[in-house]
Amino acid sequence: MTTRGETLQLATRGSDLALRQAATVRDSLSSRRLSVELVEVETTGDQIRDELIHRLGKTGAFVRSLDEKVLDGELDAAVHSMKDMPTERPERLVVAAVPERAAAEDVLVTPDGHSLEELPEGATVGTSSLRRKAQLLAERDDLTVEPLRGNVDTRIAKLLAPSLQQEHQERHEAEQERKGNAGDPDTDEEDEHPYDRTVEEWFDDLTEFERRAMERDPDVEYDAIVLAKAGLHRAGLTRYVGMSDLDPDRFVPAPGQGALAVTAVDGDLALDIKDRLDDPQTRVETTVERTILEELGGGCVAPIGVHAHLEGGVVHTRVRVLSQDGTEEVSVGRDVPAEYHIDAAQDLAAELAEQGADDLIAEAKRDSTGADDDASTVREEDEE
Repeated sequence: MTTRGETLQLATRGSDLALRQAATVRDSLSSRRLSVELVEVETTGDQIRDELIHRLGKTGAFVRSLDEKVLDGELDAAVHSMKDMPTERPERLVVAAVPERAAAEDVLVTPDGHSLEELPEGATVGTSSLRRKAQLLAERDDLTVEPLRGNVDTRIAKLLAPSLQQEHQERHEAEQERKGNAGDPDTDEEDEHPYDRTVEEWFDDLTEFERRAMERDPDVEYDAIVLAKAGLHRAGLTRYVGMSDLDPDRFVPAPGQGALAVTAVDGDLALDIKDRLDDPQTRVETTVERTILEELGGGCVAPIGVHAHLEGGVVHTRVRVLSQDGTEEVSVGRDVPAEYHIDAAQDLAAELAEQGADDLIAEAKRDSTGADDDASTVREEDEE
């Protein structure tokens, strides 16, 4: 284990987004005179690529492998997307630090920036999050919501592949037609040149990411996908797509969305990391969100959105629990006192349960293939 003055070994997943997130933690700790080395760890969630996230097991599929390295003493700490973390934690492991949170909201992502209202009737939207699916259907029951897995890069590539392939085909056909019409005096010059570049020139101007996307053969052609705004920005992919913000009062984010968590064994090192990195506001907000989730017990088996924002002495809290098809819901918006935020969050969860949230969660558990009571602690681990 690391002692003061030595290099702290920080576990992270090996995906591009995870490495970027872990790098922000490393840089923050390094700026506070703590030497940090990132160590990549493959997780169960990375290995089981074709299984929907809410069926991956009780303990977080993207979390457990990293935390086991910490508990075994092989590594000193681990970086997680907080929304991936189960509410049940190993006894000796603590959330040592919660850095300042990025945007918590979801965004609708399309090739051309269309809003949810502008999508055509029956449009296909991709997400593997039960919460996002239910909220989409509650807003527009005409949509076709299809599963979508993979890291952020993969999801964006699946969205862009059809439009890039179509443009390539249209450019190729136009170029062939132009060559066929060469020398024909009756051909309109403007009709001969619908594009200002050859196919080869156009292809050369594509980025490596766009070229890889064009080579994909997606099983589903998506009109739009839904992602966390924070993940999209952290991945550096915003220039490739159009984004439309989704109203967080209707599309209530997942508990902990946009926040990172650094886990470590309870002790001096955890306290040291907390002193250097913890953001008090984010800690309060995410504690409220995760307390409500834990009290309700729905995990990713039930569509649950919880968002809290600390302002002054109160925590503005919004909770939305839905049926899986989005036709039923129990929701509330409440200001809870920051001084007693944990007790107030527990009381709010109990109130929601009495109003029918318990029934919706129980129904979701019955309807989920392969789900059982133990699955109540699983989070919607969809890598943002």
